Amino acid sequence: MTTHRATADQGERVEGVEVRPVAGHIGAEITGVDLAGPLDDAVVALIRWAVLRWKVVFFRGQELDHAAHVAFARRFGEPVVLGRRGSASPADFPEVETTADRLELGGRFGMEHEEWLRRRRHTLLRGWHCDHGARVDPPAATILRAETVPPYGGDTTWANLAAAYAGLSAPVRAFVDGLRAEHRLGVGYQPRPGDDAYVRHLLDHQVAAVHPLVRVHPETGERVLLVNGYYLEQITGVSRPESAALLEMLLEQAVRPEYTVRFRWEPGSVAFWDNRATIHLAPTDTAHLGSPRIMHRVMLAGDVPVGVDGRPSEGLVGTEPGRW
Repeated sequence: MTTHRATADQGERVEGVEVRPVAGHIGAEITGVDLAGPLDDAVVALIRWAVLRWKVVFFRGQELDHAAHVAFARRFGEPVVLGRRGSASPADFPEVETTADRLELGGRFGMEHEEWLRRRRHTLLRGWHCDHGARVDPPAATILRAETVPPYGGDTTWANLAAAYAGLSAPVRAFVDGLRAEHRLGVGYQPRPGDDAYVRHLLDHQVAAVHPLVRVHPETGERVLLVNGYYLEQITGVSRPESAALLEMLLEQAVRPEYTVRFRWEPGSVAFWDNRATIHLAPTDTAHLGSPRIMHRVMLAGDVPVGVDGRPSEGLVGTEPGRW
């Protein structure tokens, strides 16, 4: 999002608009706002404050089309235009990416969606991710709206990485402050035995960057534990066994229940989250229901993370700041 330093005394100050926290460390529901209509600067400032304070905010009962979705996103930053999208995404709105419960990737690479998803999430922690975390400049925020959802199931869960960092003991915080790690597209995927077309695809489209293990949030100044289960491959400068043990410990810390919030989607629901300070877990409990789950997302361009020592992230392959 466009840089705007939040202050602690900002809050529920717009008449008719309410920000209601829904969990102790993360998540708030905002009521009294029509996202499809014109929003004055005070409402935009309140939403921005709420996203920075609560990391993810939720709106219900919204009637957004693609144009209104993009227009709302532009009040907070520059929407990302992806170079590649699935065929379900709207051709006339390159900022919008459409996802469905039957994602195209599995079928394109010779396996059913369920197998493809299982191989991406072969451990309990692997599914946790931030959007495009292998880029040198991951998106600052994501705005996701629900068009069609199953009658039950399909919840998304988010974790607050700033709270997770603050919850570490002081000696561990001091230790991880100085570490960096390699994030690479597809390292969380478990290949099929023998030839695997998806592995070939990943090798042909590699994206990798080295990020600080702890970043300083550019708007709040908070220290954020920059870990996730899907892109994070190796802590640099330590051995593989040491790295594996450290990453497991830090990921378990990040997704402790007290640092998370779970959201039940309805048609017209919108979630707006800070991709710099959260990881999220998409649902895996709807494939057997036979009901569609169609979502649309717009991501906002982000900056290059900077560590506690002032060193920025470095792109390794397939990623340049601002170039998608």
